Amino acid sequence: MPQTAKLALEDGTVYEGYAIGASGELAGEVVFNTAMTGYQEILTDPSYHGQIVTMTYPEIGNYGVNSLDVEHESPSLSGFIVREESRIFSNYRADGGLQDYLKTHNLIGLAGIDTRALVRRIRIHGAMRGILSTEDLDDQSLIAKAKSSAGLVGRDLVREVMAKEVCAWEGQLDDWTAHQIGDAKGADTGKHIVCMDFGMKWNIPRHFASRGNRVTIVPGDTAADEIRKLEPNGVFLSNGPGDPEPLDYAHQTIRDLIGKVPVFGICLGHQLLALACGGKTFKLKFGHRGVNHPIMDTTTSKVEITTQNHGFAVDEESLPDCLEVTHRNLNDDTVAGIRHREHTAFGVQYHPEAASGPHDSHYLFERFQAQLS
Repeated sequence: MPQTAKLALEDGTVYEGYAIGASGELAGEVVFNTAMTGYQEILTDPSYHGQIVTMTYPEIGNYGVNSLDVEHESPSLSGFIVREESRIFSNYRADGGLQDYLKTHNLIGLAGIDTRALVRRIRIHGAMRGILSTEDLDDQSLIAKAKSSAGLVGRDLVREVMAKEVCAWEGQLDDWTAHQIGDAKGADTGKHIVCMDFGMKWNIPRHFASRGNRVTIVPGDTAADEIRKLEPNGVFLSNGPGDPEPLDYAHQTIRDLIGKVPVFGICLGHQLLALACGGKTFKLKFGHRGVNHPIMDTTTSKVEITTQNHGFAVDEESLPDCLEVTHRNLNDDTVAGIRHREHTAFGVQYHPEAASGPHDSHYLFERFQAQLS
């Protein structure tokens, strides 16, 4: 018999299903992702640190897992929820199944609940704190724990997932990844990109390296003077988890870099760029997480379909005169891209590296490449 597991939300709602993966108990913000594929990339995306992710697609795990489709060395999210875990997997690249992967990485998963009802509740009431447990199955106890658990606002989650030391990117660009990126391994350009790691997905440095650049990764709390000593031709601000406002150290570093070197930010990096220039951010009701979000380039009116994973957004009314909006989310009209009017610095509120997802936004890597000093 499968082991019973329960999810309790802070509003008093409880869902009972069965455990997949490890046993135990954890807390996190309960969110949902609408992607039909890419569950291994979702599991290993550090931006999900502190969150319990619900997949809206009803069956997950049908193509297994492998050692290549990872976005970090190990999963960072708190828990994983699916309607049904596929009992078999079939893919020539697979080297294991989803449940074994969850057990190996000590991740608690929940299956067998009505994920449609859960997602509808989140859409109506917003993302909520939750407790996922295979140990404590008392509803009132779990609800009390959910209510007393920590939220994401005001917490610095970046320090828990960022790189611990300066290192060169040495990830291998295998044939499959090169095919997905759509770029042949480029000749050495002589350009050096320094990536500030706030919880960076690995497909981003793969893109930079595929264009022949030398890539160095530094912890997200590295000071501007230390970064400039590395003599970069450009600085990248990575994605990452949680609230961007508490990251004062990053705001100051980015402020000191703007105008000295070209800067490009993705997701959290985009939000940090706005904050460094004097803007503000706010928490979205339930966030944007999926691989089919439409974005319009306001300079060309061209629409691209994008991969997104964020729970905060830039407040357009707070933007200073030095920043202009370059992209807009067509689902809710939020800011999806900004550019500095005077210096070479821009950011987008989505994932052009698209792991997984569509490739409409790869041009942003070419744009940054052309701006490298």
